[in-house]
Amino acid sequence: MTNSRKAARATAYWTTGPEQGELRSEPLPVPGPGEALVRTLYSGISKGTEIVVHTGSVPPRVAEEMRAPHQEGSFPSPVKFGYLSVGVVEQGPADWIGQKVFCLNPHQDRYVTATQDLTRIPDDVPARRAVLTGTVETAINALWEAGPRLGDRIAVVGAGLVGGMVATLLRTFPLGRLQLVDLDPERKNLADRLGVGFAHPDDALPDCDIVFHCSASQAGLGRSLQLTGDEGVVIEMSWYANREVAVPLGEDFHARRLSIRASQVGVVARARRHRRTNADRLELAVSLLKDPVFDAFLTGASPFVDLPEVVQNLADGTLEALCHVIEYPDPKDKR
Repeated sequence: MTNSRKAARATAYWTTGPEQGELRSEPLPVPGPGEALVRTLYSGISKGTEIVVHTGSVPPRVAEEMRAPHQEGSFPSPVKFGYLSVGVVEQGPADWIGQKVFCLNPHQDRYVTATQDLTRIPDDVPARRAVLTGTVETAINALWEAGPRLGDRIAVVGAGLVGGMVATLLRTFPLGRLQLVDLDPERKNLADRLGVGFAHPDDALPDCDIVFHCSASQAGLGRSLQLTGDEGVVIEMSWYANREVAVPLGEDFHARRLSIRASQVGVVARARRHRRTNADRLELAVSLLKDPVFDAFLTGASPFVDLPEVVQNLADGTLEALCHVIEYPDPKDKR
């Protein structure tokens, strides 16, 4: 039995070069004390960040800071990357066996990790929906960073996965106004499903207390500054990777004493850092996913074997998605 365990293999997705990726077989270690063997059920593609990795666009200067928690290899390639994985524990401590879990793990069919890196998925949260845990966590961190108040006027510029998630969490706040802003009129369908107001950038209402910028575009950042009220703040959530972005500091910025504040999920926002851990934030995120409204972000699915092609299709625009789900085969189905 020991020899068979040592011979166990796993399959993982690796970025092997600019716009190149493949599935690779690798040894699967035996779980040690405090570790668990997880069989993956689903993983999600975080399109913005993962396409940056796929195209080899991670800036060398921040390559170490942008490492995913369980990444292997180094940017630009070869690298095993990803961080939206849901599975079931098959080996490990007795109280973990059979538990469905979320992990910030790359796309891989089976893996071994410390149980402290796993987040238990509540019974009332479907496993497929739980792939969104990492994105909800990103939105939570931004809200902690911004600190919205009663009656605030807020705009979220960019109705992609991250922007839509921020708007979803904000929709239950006692705000004075909330608008989801995007150039694509089709994104109104998403806003309608979320129960949030929608506006084209030209029609968005100004004088906002807070603007969350999530469009990853220079034009979006400029419009965010215009929509922000005097002495208001733009929470910058976009990652531009190696692109240079011009910020119109000669217009509204100084004259109206505006602020731009970065929000990045690698560390807990300063306002909660002394009282919340990353694990606390993940537990909160997965608990919020009991709300079926989040299914609006699951916009397609493909089998694990097709992952290299799916990533390329997302990169070249032939496949549109908010969160594309990867489905892993059940070993019981093999004959």
